[in-house]
Amino acid sequence: MSISDALQLMLGFGTFVVALIALVVELIKNQQKK
Repeated sequence: MSISDALQLMLGFGTFVVALIALVVELIKNQQKK
């Protein structure tokens, strides 16, 4: 596994984590409105 492959993997995983956190935040906001 080369360095560029590792960087691409970390970048893709980082993007996934950010999207997941954003989704959780939206769910919490919706719960608080009710």
